Amino acid sequence: MDSILGGYNMNTYALITGASKGIGRALALQLAKKGYPVLLVARSKDELQALATEIITTYQVQARWLAIDLSDTQAPEQVLKWCTDNSYQVSVLVNNAGYGLWGSFEKVDIDGQLNMITLNINALVKLTHRFIPLLKQQSQAYILNVGSTAAYQAVPTLAVYSATKAFVLSFTRALRYELRDSVISVSCLSPGPTDTGFAHRAGLDAMADLAAKFNMQPEEVAIIGLKGMFRKKAEIVPGFLNKISVIGARHLPKALIEKIGGDLYKSK
Repeated sequence: MDSILGGYNMNTYALITGASKGIGRALALQLAKKGYPVLLVARSKDELQALATEIITTYQVQARWLAIDLSDTQAPEQVLKWCTDNSYQVSVLVNNAGYGLWGSFEKVDIDGQLNMITLNINALVKLTHRFIPLLKQQSQAYILNVGSTAAYQAVPTLAVYSATKAFVLSFTRALRYELRDSVISVSCLSPGPTDTGFAHRAGLDAMADLAAKFNMQPEEVAIIGLKGMFRKKAEIVPGFLNKISVIGARHLPKALIEKIGGDLYKSK
């Protein structure tokens, strides 16, 4: 499961979950570009190995990977054991792994929805809890939880997904306050539509053309996200239109926001 690549011995690593594609991949590349050796965690062995090779070749930093399904309840402990057994000192934890499912709640497979909750919430919480003691060993450390603009309102037909991201945002802000006097800075990155394949996995293929008009690129989201993280911002919303949507969700009547969302993401 593990591949040790590269020849540089730097002091601390950045660990990124969901690193094989999309925003997670872009975050890993940007962190490597900044000189961080990276720990890449996701399900796909082939994609992780290819990314590790690309990082080593392009940025001349260590890149090590662990292929594991974080929706497995024991996975966070296995990730921690992988780090402690190999003496990987972690100063950046990026909780990016997650996915969405679209459709009427009563019609979408319940096992898929529960698995989504396990990955989007349980794995993130458990990994964070397990890694805080390691992060506190550093002179400065960061946690970046990847949420979504869906965190700021209820979204009909993305009901469970938006609820998981609302949890991520609320959890991040509370944890940030609890750790305010520690060496750990906690931030939440909430992207809007991004060209990651999210819509396809969620079952939103019918909206692909519409989404493409508003999509940001993963690299742009990653650059903005890391800039905000290193500046110790609490909430990072990349993109002007996404910022406007968040402001609207905070100030417009909830019923209106839910109707807009319901009309936009019509149920199957």
